[in-house]
Amino acid sequence: MLSTFSGLNTMVSGIQNNRVGLNTVGHNISNSSTTGYSRQQVNSAATSSETIWSYSHANQIGSGVAVYGIARARDQYADRQYWKESTNDGYYNAKANNYSKLETIFNDSDDNALQDSMEKFYQAWVDCSTTASTASSRQNVINAGYNFAETLNATAVQVQSQIESVYQEIILSVENINSMTDRVTVLNGQIMEMEANGSMANDLRDQRDLLVDQLSKIMHISVNETPNGMYNLVCNGTTLVNGTSKVTISVSDPLNNEVYGISDYTLQIKESDIPFNPGNGELYGQLEAVTEDKGYIDKLANMAAFLLTTLNDQHKAGYTLETDAGVAGDNFYGTAGSTYSWVQGTDDAYMTKDGNKLRGMQIVKELTINQDLTATDGHKKLATRAAGNGVADGSNAVWISTLFNCVKKNTSDVVNTQTRSIGDESFYSYYNTSMTTLGSATENMNNKVEFQSDLMTQIENLRESTSGVNWDEELTNMITFQQGYAACSRCLTTMDEMLDRLINSTGVVGR
Repeated sequence: MLSTFSGLNTMVSGIQNNRVGLNTVGHNISNSSTTGYSRQQVNSAATSSETIWSYSHANQIGSGVAVYGIARARDQYADRQYWKESTNDGYYNAKANNYSKLETIFNDSDDNALQDSMEKFYQAWVDCSTTASTASSRQNVINAGYNFAETLNATAVQVQSQIESVYQEIILSVENINSMTDRVTVLNGQIMEMEANGSMANDLRDQRDLLVDQLSKIMHISVNETPNGMYNLVCNGTTLVNGTSKVTISVSDPLNNEVYGISDYTLQIKESDIPFNPGNGELYGQLEAVTEDKGYIDKLANMAAFLLTTLNDQHKAGYTLETDAGVAGDNFYGTAGSTYSWVQGTDDAYMTKDGNKLRGMQIVKELTINQDLTATDGHKKLATRAAGNGVADGSNAVWISTLFNCVKKNTSDVVNTQTRSIGDESFYSYYNTSMTTLGSATENMNNKVEFQSDLMTQIENLRESTSGVNWDEELTNMITFQQGYAACSRCLTTMDEMLDRLINSTGVVGR
């Protein structure tokens, strides 16, 4: 038999249900612009019915409604797609950013850039080949050679600075990773504790998923959720977060790299000293950028080595104007009297100076004009002629100019049998090929960035369609819950009046 007040209880449950719905709508609207927030919805169910008897059989009558959960709207498939593609997006953007900076360094449109100074150096030799007897023409060669060496050195230093800048970004990325994994472990513990009674820690889960979003951009992340609601995060085979425990990624102390004139850094797991590889993402792109930037220092070093070996050898094959008979030329670049050679092994290549090995920035720094040429009347020591016949011709200057735009076989017999740091192509061709490769890589990466950006927009829209707060929908729900609240209240008032009549006005006769 129904309780006298069962109807009141039924209406109270309705009022409570609609009140929770209104509170949830308010929470959604309040967080409509909160990054990472997922729309929440009230899940209600009818409470257990009660049995009443009428004549010959039993009937079930409802006892109201109860909230059995407040769930967040979340598409796990879209989340995993987002984490996967966010990693690629971070990688492409890191590479594109580095290429953009390299293009700024090797800006061929700048009148003070490397290509312009190289062209002026070449043109100075061409002019000198026809006006070798003119002191100003010879001095112009020396000045142009000095400017080119200074520009090449400055360009290499800029690439060095770029590497150092990337390393600072890597260190910052590692700090961000450790900070975010710390926060994930804290949230794991809070979520497990809050959900132990069967509820859902929706807001805490949103915060944790937002951290995973950010981590997925930096490195490759695999997410596994345990039955107690905690996340395990694995990066390229390394478990970074396991419930409420984690490992720390550390950056090594600076490692002096004499070849490139910089301090290198390595990544490892602090607790085990195992090398850490992010596998993909922004951090992986930054590590690759360091290697690529070193490659461009190597290209500059190869250009410097060509001038210190091949051009010097051709210069020494000529004669100066110091006497009528002529004096054999010395090095145009580097130290006077030193011997520079290029050694091309199967697995190694380097330049030697008087038998000492030089690589990378060591070669670039060696590229300075011979001080004898910059002394008073140093232009007379420029070896422009091919024979010591007392004639101030520019025949040797012609052979030197061929080094800039002729392949190896079309240069003089003095140098066309030598091993060269730039291979068999011309000096111009080597530089232009390097710049064309950089331009193609930049364009290709920018295309990938654009494509990935469109893909990320699609995935974000897919996630937003499920998780995002829709104002029209929320306002509709608000009106629904408001009307439901008012209707339940009115019904409760009606029942209360009925009971009041029953209790206070029935059976008054005879009192």
